[in-house]
Amino acid sequence: MQALAPPYRNFLLQNMCTFDFALIGPDLVHCAMPRRMDIEQSNVAIPAVYFIESGVASIVAKQSGRDAEIALVGSEGMTGGAILMGTDQSPHECYMQLAGDGMRLEAGRLAAALSSSPTLRPFLLRFVQSLHVQIGFTALDNARCSLQERMARWLLMCADRTTDGGLSITHEFLSVMLGVRRPGVTVGLQVLEGMQLIRSTRGRIEIRDRDRLERLAVGYGRAEAEYRRLMSLPQNPRARVRRFAVAPEMPV
Repeated sequence: MQALAPPYRNFLLQNMCTFDFALIGPDLVHCAMPRRMDIEQSNVAIPAVYFIESGVASIVAKQSGRDAEIALVGSEGMTGGAILMGTDQSPHECYMQLAGDGMRLEAGRLAAALSSSPTLRPFLLRFVQSLHVQIGFTALDNARCSLQERMARWLLMCADRTTDGGLSITHEFLSVMLGVRRPGVTVGLQVLEGMQLIRSTRGRIEIRDRDRLERLAVGYGRAEAEYRRLMSLPQNPRARVRRFAVAPEMPV
């Protein structure tokens, strides 16, 4: 039995069963999630998990002073997957890439709910599995795809998790996300703009031709299809994450 019309824009909260939602619902706290807000720090106990309602969070790996995004999360999921796996910390960092809001749940409250329910952990682990699939395809694309192909996939993944038609992000931050130098980001954006796939202005990128951008992003769609399979959603190859990750009453 599903929770009755929860007033949330997060897909997991929307589709959680009534019993499980009753365990965590009273402890959910709405909060703003500004850009660059720290959610998880490397090898530090995770204080809370977030069911993101809007905006995009980045999971970032760091080594020898170098950063690279390995996965991103929006309103289709949650942060703090390590807790579901039985540990309280991760070697990676997590912070907001695009500002938004979400529902905060103390890590201890989640742990208590997991101990009280036989169904909550398996349900949430389906999302964690989809995140691992996303990480795997990101590694493949980083090794085998051109910068323009990788950039196209990343822009599509972010656009799936936003609703305003554009991405407010700087070239410097994009260089961290893609693990390339800033001049390379500038050249990559210029190529995509020259192909009339995007429009890039200072601090903002807008997608102009989604269909052609998808054809360029050879790695796009595989992780998205696996998410739909794991979460038992219609297997429409043209579906967008944001199409099913926001509340039905929200405009898309």
